[in-house]
Amino acid sequence: MSAYLAHETHERAGNPLDIIEQIIASNEWAFERRNDAEMAAEAPGKWCDYGLYFSWSHEISAMHFSCAFDLKVPPEKREKLFELLAMANEKLWIGHFGIDSDDGVPVFRHSVLLRGAPGASAESLEDMVDIALTECERFFPAFQFVLWGGKSPAEALQAAMLDCVGEA
Repeated sequence: MSAYLAHETHERAGNPLDIIEQIIASNEWAFERRNDAEMAAEAPGKWCDYGLYFSWSHEISAMHFSCAFDLKVPPEKREKLFELLAMANEKLWIGHFGIDSDDGVPVFRHSVLLRGAPGASAESLEDMVDIALTECERFFPAFQFVLWGGKSPAEALQAAMLDCVGEA
């Protein structure tokens, strides 16, 4: 890539954290804008509160996003949870699950490349956050079933993926 094109791309791509900050504020979630490249927030969920972390790299015009569960994984249970994560990741179209190696916390991750784009749209960033929270809520019971319910990863995933129809 030519230096001119790289410079022009950096000039055109705005900082998507400005838009994310507006989205987070409009939802009235707690957040901290650490600097021009990082922001952390907390979003309430049905099962737990989720720690959102956004990191913007102006150099490569990419934003990394993670959504961490408020759930610690004991070291002796990590092997089974890794198996569950692999099975869950097969069901995702966007993003992936992992475990933070420092804290042992399950996390949903996704990155957005914006090179050549005039910037990220509010709709696409809002969708990114919504998809992450939806997937975390959808798979949270499976994590609980493996960690505390004594179920195998396959049993936990099957139980968590049941769609209830009708009313009781």
